[in-house]
Amino acid sequence: MARNKRESEPIRVMGIININNESFYRKSRRITVEDVEKAYLQMIEDGADIIDIGACSTRPGSTPVSQRQEWEYLEKPLERLAEVASERFCEGKTVPEISIDTFRSEIVKKACDILGPIIVNDISSGEDDPEMLETVADYGLPFIAMHKRGTPDTMQAMTDYPKGVVAEVKRYFEAFAEKAEKFGIEDWILDPGFGFAKTIEQNYELLEGLDQFQSLGRPVLAGLSRKSMIYKLLDITPEESLPATCVLNFRALQKGAAILRVHDVKEAVQTVRLFEKTLNLHG
Repeated sequence: MARNKRESEPIRVMGIININNESFYRKSRRITVEDVEKAYLQMIEDGADIIDIGACSTRPGSTPVSQRQEWEYLEKPLERLAEVASERFCEGKTVPEISIDTFRSEIVKKACDILGPIIVNDISSGEDDPEMLETVADYGLPFIAMHKRGTPDTMQAMTDYPKGVVAEVKRYFEAFAEKAEKFGIEDWILDPGFGFAKTIEQNYELLEGLDQFQSLGRPVLAGLSRKSMIYKLLDITPEESLPATCVLNFRALQKGAAILRVHDVKEAVQTVRLFEKTLNLHG
């Protein structure tokens, strides 16, 4: 199996909270402060290691959100989660890491003002904001770099990979590694960007080639949860795609994924437990 290099490293589950009405998976939308807090607490109970909070939908065809709107969506929920986290910490309870799904450095700064250190989950790997990488380095934050092309309106027309999707995505991260070193970013995670500027077939090629990213020496995040590569292939809805998501998450773990980004934390934690059991039996 592809995990031999990192068997001692724990697999982490990242739960998704979307503070936006346009997320492709309707049940992941949390608009009010109360809804966000409820989802946060449920994900902690279900075993989340990281909770990823975002206010900009990036599905194909989604409506762009301005920086002002993004912060309006985020500010009050983050203030409440900071209070909840502080209360839990004082009580000796579990407090998962928080990642903010944004491509804007100003949002990162404001989130840090409220929450303290966070993980930055940037779908553009710093390309959409020239100040992002410098900000991440200055604040000493972990950074999730994702591969994509274009915008939500254009990315599905940008699926030409002459040398193959795995080879070209790997080359992208080889170049990013040099950029990260230049900025002094030491703690970064690799997200190959399932569903972003990839056809259904290319997404599965990427999944099967996930182990090829091990040579970069970075944790690999797999964001497969309920995506169109599942529901379009099976002719079902996102709401019906949980069992298939679990199957693909298990395959991603076999191929070396270190983080599963999911809508359904409980089932992902169960998938990890089953995978680790089979790994121990083979070990």
